[in-house]
This record gives sequence, C-alpha cells and structure tokens, in this order.
Amino acid sequence: MSDPGHPGIAAGEIIFYRLFDIAYAIDLRRAEAALARRPAAGARRKRLSATPPKAVSFDSPPVVLGLDPVLIPLDGGTQEASVAGHLYDFGVLSLTLSVPVRDLPWTAFVDRLNALAAALGDASADPLWSSLVTRVRAELAEALVRPSETPLQEDYTVALVRAFDQPMTAARIAAEIDLVPLLSGEHLPLADDARAELLRTRFSYYVDDYAVLTWDRAFVYEPHPDTDVIDVLEVANAQLLEMRYYDELLDDELPRMYDLVEQTQRSGLLSSRRFAKLARRLYTLVAEVTELTERVDNALHVTEDVYLARVYAGAVDLLRVKLFSTAVERKLAIIRDTYAALYDEAGARRAEVLEVAIVALIVIEIVIALWR
Repeated sequence: MSDPGHPGIAAGEIIFYRLFDIAYAIDLRRAEAALARRPAAGARRKRLSATPPKAVSFDSPPVVLGLDPVLIPLDGGTQEASVAGHLYDFGVLSLTLSVPVRDLPWTAFVDRLNALAAALGDASADPLWSSLVTRVRAELAEALVRPSETPLQEDYTVALVRAFDQPMTAARIAAEIDLVPLLSGEHLPLADDARAELLRTRFSYYVDDYAVLTWDRAFVYEPHPDTDVIDVLEVANAQLLEMRYYDELLDDELPRMYDLVEQTQRSGLLSSRRFAKLARRLYTLVAEVTELTERVDNALHVTEDVYLARVYAGAVDLLRVKLFSTAVERKLAIIRDTYAALYDEAGARRAEVLEVAIVALIVIEIVIALWR
C-alpha cells in the first residue's frame, strides 16, 4: 500500500467545505421547527464532540442538518460523498462533502484530493453545490432574514488522516512526508520560499497529532476517535465570510451615504428634518451591523483547550479575519461620525429656522404697530 519512502493512509477523509452567506441572519429556532417537519427529523444543535463545554463552546450553536449523499463525477465514474450542513445565526450556510479514504498510498491520496477538488470546481458554477444551496434555501425560507440574492462564498479543503499504515508521530510526518503537493495543489516543484510559507502555520500538542494550515487547505493528522480541529477551521472560515460580507456591504453604503448627505445639504434652510431622518437611518445601519459583527466575533469561545486555541487563532490569522474585521470597524466609525455630525447639523438647522421665525415675528409686530 505504501509508496517508497512514504507511509500509506490506512483511514482518513477528504472534506470539502463550501460556505455561503444566504441571508442577513438566520432564525435558528424557526430553522429547527422547519427541519422538524421532515419525514425523518433532520436537525440538532452542533456541539464540539471531543472537548469539554467549559473549554470550548459556541455562543449560539449552529443547527446541524442532514442531507442525502451525492455522487461526484470522477475519472469516468462516480465517487459517493456524505453531505452535512451547518446553519449559523449570522446568516451562513456551511456545506461539507466528505469522501472516506482507506488503504491508499500517499501519492494516490494526494492525487485523489486534487482530482476531487477539480471535479467539484467553483461552487458558484458547479450544479452540485448550487442544487444543495437551492434545496436548503427553499426548505428554510421562513427562517431566513433578508435572504441574499447572490450569496458570497468561501471554500476550504481538509485532508484528515486518522491512521497511517504504520505508527507515526508529528516529527516523523514533518521529516518523511512532503505535504507541499497536497497543500498547494501544484504538480511542479515550488521554490524554497513558497514551500516555507506553505508549511509555516503548523501545530502539534501530543506526540501523535499534527495540523498544517494554509489559506485554502489544511492537513490534519488526528488518530484519536474524535477531533474538533476541523470544526474550529469551519468556524474561522464562517467568520471570514461574514466579515467579507459586512466589508462589501459598507463599501456599497458609504458612497450612498455621501450622496445623501450632499443632497440633504442642498435642501436649504428647511432641511433639519431630512438631516434627522438620514441620521436615524445611519444609526440603524450601525446598530444592525455592530450587533451581527459581535455575533460573528463571539461565535466560538476557546478558553482551556490550548491546542484548539492555537489552531483557531492560527486559522483566524491566516485567513485574515482580523484584517476584514478592522476594515469593518473603520467604516463603521466613519458612519458613526457622520450620523453624529448630521444630528448636530439638524440641531443647528432647527436653531436657524427658529431664529428666522423669531425675527419674522418681530418684523410682523413692527409692521402691525406702524400700520396702526
């Protein structure tokens, strides 16, 4: 089973994640109610299986929905994959396709992963992914708050090895297995700098566990029965997707805001009501986005599990979640400053109107007195 110089894969999985922003938010209670009406109950709340709740916990556990297996076209035939979905309250649907692997040489394992990745292709164009999303959206329509017309998406691939055909440690994997072709998807040799960058984010806690992360793929060796590493990788990708969504939302909103402010300023002396109305609209936008970004930031709490905390922090850093979060905060600050200025301007315009009214009354009184 083994290649010369490489241990073989005794048991593992190739897991493909596709995450879609399908709505502004998802009412998870309504989603559970909708899924409970299935002929076979198909919903439950997600929990991390291998970690004590006090060590790692979800702020609002996503709803897990079961879906029927699918067939992936592969090398003139088909490959069956199990399908699962997770619904996050901040509007994300995460779909996973899992293909089991047994008794496969290492190079064949890498080739299988790359072939499946090519077969699945871009989620926006592949009918398999789009049909799954359409089915879930139709079934959960009542739970979707402001559904997205063209959902943003993220993808991630995990090569999960549960057992090699011989005893392996993290040190042996690093020394004996070239992970670069698997992590990069490239067939040609990479430069030393590129190889070093791909292997930079790696973690190990016990002698026999090992995780190497890149921005779109990960290798995870976890010989223990359950692992929560892949779950925290999913959460990090869900957070990235939502921060991208809010970043694009505010990018679209800022030019509109500037145009509305300019139009309101041209309205003249009697524009105080329009200033106040625009300020209230911006305040509502800031409140909504702030509430949902806090949900995203607090989606997962990792406290006492050192290994998961390191993997989660590494994934968040690698995926640049904080970069998008900072950009969102910066744009929210601009909008906050704008609506504060609008309220001040509305007050100033009202004062001007009041002054004009007082002067007009005085003039009227003088005219009446002179007329008499």
